[in-house]
Amino acid sequence: MTVPADAAARSDVRAPNPFGPIDVPGEVPHASSPASSIPPSIPLSISDSPPSAPARLGPLGIARDVIALTKPRITLLVIITMIGGMGLAKRVEPGTVLSLSKAFFAVLGTVLVVSGASAFNMYLERDTDALMDRTKGRPLPTGRLVPRIALAVGAALGFGSVPLLLWQVNTITGVLAGFALVVYSFVYTPLKRRSTLALPIGAVPGAIPPLLGWTAVTGRVDLAGLVLFAILFLWQLPHSLAIATFRCEDYKRAGTKVIPAEHGDRVTRIHIVVESILLVGVSVLLVPLGVAGAFYLVSALLLGAVFLAFAFAGLRRAAGNRWARWLFAVSIFYLVLLMAALTVAG
Repeated sequence: MTVPADAAARSDVRAPNPFGPIDVPGEVPHASSPASSIPPSIPLSISDSPPSAPARLGPLGIARDVIALTKPRITLLVIITMIGGMGLAKRVEPGTVLSLSKAFFAVLGTVLVVSGASAFNMYLERDTDALMDRTKGRPLPTGRLVPRIALAVGAALGFGSVPLLLWQVNTITGVLAGFALVVYSFVYTPLKRRSTLALPIGAVPGAIPPLLGWTAVTGRVDLAGLVLFAILFLWQLPHSLAIATFRCEDYKRAGTKVIPAEHGDRVTRIHIVVESILLVGVSVLLVPLGVAGAFYLVSALLLGAVFLAFAFAGLRRAAGNRWARWLFAVSIFYLVLLMAALTVAG
């Protein structure tokens, strides 16, 4: 579900999305800090006690940190892609009746499942987060909240959302949401420290949100819905690899397995080029399926040409972290403009 993956370079697209490997940059821990002195090869224990005594927070501070567990910026991005899928399905099947209450519960259920997955992710990665610059200021690594609060929030929101979607929307939407919750929280998250396969596996739940919007309207998974899913899935791969390139040392310190750290820059850049070509090719399939028209086709080709130009630029010997940051930023604009073209004038 996002959408897969930081909505802008600390505007905060991650994986569309907590449902995915989309990520956001930050700032490197000082070498003098205890966390940064731990070799990445030594796994850290996961305990239920904070790393240091939590600072006293007032009610507003506690509420703010509890909300932070749900990664609200990422959740907002996921909801945008989910509503986009809903709108496209309604346009393709204008005779389908979608009541206001059903639409409300579809959006609410998606918000809850994404928020729950994010809280589970915060709980499971609290020790790793303490080692990474972009995550060391989160509520659990700093000790402002105890880990069991994140676990309780994840369980309440995540496991409460699936019955809601099953009961108020339809079976397929509830099943897909439950699948995304389990894969993101309990497969992708722990796999990140074991294998580079975590990226494509995490991109599966990251790409589910627009499919949830589609199934909420149609009640089925069909080819057009799967193409929407494939666009989000493929987009997350070069997007996330760009982040992994310019944050490679950060990931190494945390012991996270990413392609730049495990296989080098050259292999990473070949991955980016191949996956970008596949993304642009899949994006135009919505036209023959009748989901989009001429305006979208022209937009997809032009945007795809720009995206591919940046992807191929990475094959130059001189390309480095600056290129990776540019690709990261371009990938966000690409997705936003592509979805806008599809939604406004498909």
